[in-house]
Amino acid sequence: MKKLIFVLSSVVCTAQTNQYMKVILSKKTEREVSSYSEGYGTFYDAGYKKPGIVDSLGTITFESPYKGGILHIFKNRFILYSEEGNSRKSAVIDEKGKEIIPLDDHEFNTPWWSEECIISTKQDREAVYDFNGKEIIPYAEKIRFSGKNRLFVLKDKKWFLFDLNGKQLSAREFKEDYNFDNDKALIINEDNQNEIIGNNGQPLHKFSKRIVNINAYPYLITQNKNTGKYGLIDTEENTITEEIFNDITPEYFGKKEYIYLTKNGKTTVFNKKDKKLYAQTFKYLDPLLNNLFSVYNDKLKKSGIVDLHGNMILPLEYDFIKSFTISGKDFIYLKKGNEEEFLDKDLKNIVGDGVQILGFYPDNLIIGKQNRYYRFSVEDQSISELKNISQIKNEGIDYFNILNHYSKPLVCRNTTNFYGILDGKGTEIVPFIYEDIITFGNAENEIVVKKEGKFGVSNFQNEPLKEIIYDKYFWQKEVLKLDKSKKTDFIYFTRFKNNAAQL
Repeated sequence: MKKLIFVLSSVVCTAQTNQYMKVILSKKTEREVSSYSEGYGTFYDAGYKKPGIVDSLGTITFESPYKGGILHIFKNRFILYSEEGNSRKSAVIDEKGKEIIPLDDHEFNTPWWSEECIISTKQDREAVYDFNGKEIIPYAEKIRFSGKNRLFVLKDKKWFLFDLNGKQLSAREFKEDYNFDNDKALIINEDNQNEIIGNNGQPLHKFSKRIVNINAYPYLITQNKNTGKYGLIDTEENTITEEIFNDITPEYFGKKEYIYLTKNGKTTVFNKKDKKLYAQTFKYLDPLLNNLFSVYNDKLKKSGIVDLHGNMILPLEYDFIKSFTISGKDFIYLKKGNEEEFLDKDLKNIVGDGVQILGFYPDNLIIGKQNRYYRFSVEDQSISELKNISQIKNEGIDYFNILNHYSKPLVCRNTTNFYGILDGKGTEIVPFIYEDIITFGNAENEIVVKKEGKFGVSNFQNEPLKEIIYDKYFWQKEVLKLDKSKKTDFIYFTRFKNNAAQL
């Protein structure tokens, strides 16, 4: 118990993960805490078949008198469900069970982003309340969230635009509940034309052509109704390309400098800066730096680098090419067999020959050379050795995707043959006390640790999630299965949030 009290008090001082808080609070309350976030957890009492709320210190703040459930919306706001026979009622409550919106035969709809208001559905009609229980918009035929700060309300089969304070922003009648993105929405107006409106419903642009995508605004993707082909125009309806392409894709991530137009297995790149089109002989292109692109050949299953004009800068002989931003500078990583390079803006390899790059981090690299390991600075190409490290497990290149820009912390073995984990700066974050540490694919935050022949589960924050008492473990997609004496326990994976604070 003393150990548990120490862990709980440490919550105030350190940022525990939500998953670990579930473990701590389950032990403290002797109830199964199923969720935790923003200072509160919810549990279900299997004996009484009733839910409750617990705070971060393990104090039970509310036990429901009803059979049903509790859904944590945000901070100290929850939805309480009462289920008696065929009757189901709902309420919005605070952490102590005070009814903010009274228990009634309504259901609630709140998107993940909204901490401003919630939609109540009752007898096939809908209303909007704020989280203090004030009615913002009275019951209407339908109400829909549109973007992060707008609502469409259906009255007499016509849609009207409102803000989250219940103010009607326009007397204009809309045909549908359109969606706003970046304060703009693509609609079909009264004349059956495509039109872009602003956040208050005001007209911004009208078009004679059919617009199907405004994500590259101020450039717009059009589609010919007869042929199904795509074209590109600007907001003044000036033609960038005729409707001759099989597909047109804006760049959704990164610097968003390009639009990709595909036809007959080849891609043309539209550069937003100089407003010009550049034909390529490849289908698959990914932007790198300085108007360079990695390209991929299906037949060869190899990648190379071309410039915006289609000139081959590096041949199609690489297994993997990716851009990284380290210390605010852009670089290109190349892998060919066991050979690795890290190129600067002048395409100079700054790490030298015979180097293995094991970790890419916001401020530096972790590299290996001749069985020794170093922290590498891209600023001055200086290195500092990681002392007493005899091996670093290489996670490989499959980890990286559009959401994983940098490496996870590194599983290492020290010179006394024990395993631990170092972060991107070479700091020990999991002590070197284990016989082995096993990580899992993609972005999983959970790790299996082995000690004295038994297995347990921890994470990259060094939080003990399952005791080291299990004989076997199995990885089954989103869950870890742990076996001990014919008893099986499960733990679900959470995502590793790859940001600078954790690195």
